[in-house]
Amino acid sequence: MSATISGSPTPAPVATGLPGYWGEACKHLSRRDRVMKKLIASHPGVALASRGDAFTTLARSVVGQQISVKAAQSVWTRFEALTQTMTPQSVLRLKVDDMRQAGLSARKVEYLVDLSLRFSSDALNVALWPTMSDEDIVKELVAIRGVGRWTAEMFLIFHLMRPNVLPLDDVGLLNGVSRAYYSGEPVSRSEVRELATSWAPYSTVATWYIWRSLDPVPVNY
Repeated sequence: MSATISGSPTPAPVATGLPGYWGEACKHLSRRDRVMKKLIASHPGVALASRGDAFTTLARSVVGQQISVKAAQSVWTRFEALTQTMTPQSVLRLKVDDMRQAGLSARKVEYLVDLSLRFSSDALNVALWPTMSDEDIVKELVAIRGVGRWTAEMFLIFHLMRPNVLPLDDVGLLNGVSRAYYSGEPVSRSEVRELATSWAPYSTVATWYIWRSLDPVPVNY
């Protein structure tokens, strides 16, 4: 699958607290978009947060591919319980049968092993990611088995907390826009892209509030 995202003019650093741009983003969105103004007011005191660990974020995104948020959390909980610490090295020590019994498909086991091998062998430019553009990071990540554009965009949002990511392949975003802006009528990616022109340069924040309109409990990869 493919999606359109906008690279940040100035890449945001990795952070684990409230993104520095969040307050300004909420003001911008509230001024430009009546629906956003209502959504933001309806969800006070919560914001995007990062786990601060690149491997965990990518692994969780792989586990969550093509299944519901609830199902993904259930599988992740069982998978995480197989190790004392979630590291590439610990995943490589796991038995395939144990990973399958945790609820992972054979394909996702292969993806997680490949991801772990790349991290443990320093095949990725992890140290450079904070200074790279959104699009350059996407290009590097999609070269990993099992990491498509959606997974790469979740990484940009939840780990690097880039401010202007628009994950057009995300079902939640499409469904949320349909409900909030089109009275439940189906929407196309091009319609969401056009709508999001008023969100820039804070499409990440708008997407996060669209997700909140569907589920008030924040998802954290």
